[in-house]
Amino acid sequence: MAESGTWANGRQHWMALEGGADTSADGGGPYISRFAAIGASVPERRVTSEELMASTKHRTHIDLERLTGIHEHHVVAEGEDSYTLALAAAHDALEHWDGGAEDLDMLIVTSITRHVGGLRTQLEPPVSLALKEALGAPHAISFDLTNACAGMLTGVFILNDLIRQGRIRRGMVASGEYISHLGLNAAREVRTIMSKQLASLTLGDAGAAAILERAPEGTPGIEVAGFTTLAEYSRLCVAFPAKIGRGQTMYTDARAIHKFAIEAAPPLLREVLDQAGLEFDEIDYVIPHQTSARAIKKGLKEISGTLGLAPKHVVVTVDEFGNTASTSHFVAMRKYLSEGRFAKDDRVLLLALASGLVVGVVIFKIDQLVELYGNGD
Repeated sequence: MAESGTWANGRQHWMALEGGADTSADGGGPYISRFAAIGASVPERRVTSEELMASTKHRTHIDLERLTGIHEHHVVAEGEDSYTLALAAAHDALEHWDGGAEDLDMLIVTSITRHVGGLRTQLEPPVSLALKEALGAPHAISFDLTNACAGMLTGVFILNDLIRQGRIRRGMVASGEYISHLGLNAAREVRTIMSKQLASLTLGDAGAAAILERAPEGTPGIEVAGFTTLAEYSRLCVAFPAKIGRGQTMYTDARAIHKFAIEAAPPLLREVLDQAGLEFDEIDYVIPHQTSARAIKKGLKEISGTLGLAPKHVVVTVDEFGNTASTSHFVAMRKYLSEGRFAKDDRVLLLALASGLVVGVVIFKIDQLVELYGNGD
């Protein structure tokens, strides 16, 4: 979205929007945007790492839970798919917002998997159109985009920019990932720990949604949001139609992705922190993309060592949900909100390290979100 090596905080030029969005001058901005509500939808069905590895065709001798820290994955049941997960998450977000679907100016769907009606991939009409109609958001400009596991944060980046410029007042980004079939396909072929399908065994299904709105004057919100792309590493994770099983097969050089992402992250984080006028130890919670507990802890330790400072907390939920692709940051945030883990003044950094190779950062204050979620809500 931004030029390689640059960060953006509402400075891009956007073409004038048409349709239901509020495009009036309205003071001209720049405004502040904030997260108004977060929603998530996680299937009830669970498959443990032990159960998944027991289903492998070959005797691998891989202790997946020990290797990744993942105890279990949530997996869709009959009648659930990418669309239903995104829809349920969108409803969850709306239930915690003081507006309604009819108030949305924009709706962006960012799923990698566009599975509707099982493993049928739907590109046209866009999934966002179906979601918009199901929610009852007739005035919302809607479109789909895909940016690997950075998809939802890319949607946040776009909404944040448009809200800051005064082009829209409020919008939603939603995603549903029915991605567990990649693990089932991998289980038929994985033989050793060096297999390029090993990462597929870490995947779980989930939906997530985030509503952004113009923040009232004088209240905190998103302090900086930016992206960069290191396209020379784009072939480190690729997917193709499955030769064995249904759906797709994914091939990942997980070690190389981790190595290059951790090398690239510190200078980029330094740049975005400087833009926000912050140090790394002023971040209360870092929510990284949830790949494996081991990779998260090792990666953040290396990044902190390079920057010379560490955040107060690093959020790890992959043990419970697995890697839920584009939804992982918001599934984690929804869990922490419902458990009352955040305080109003906490500053959160969402860190995307996604195939592409894409690095994205969003920094914001929790603020009023703590009042919307009770324990267990």
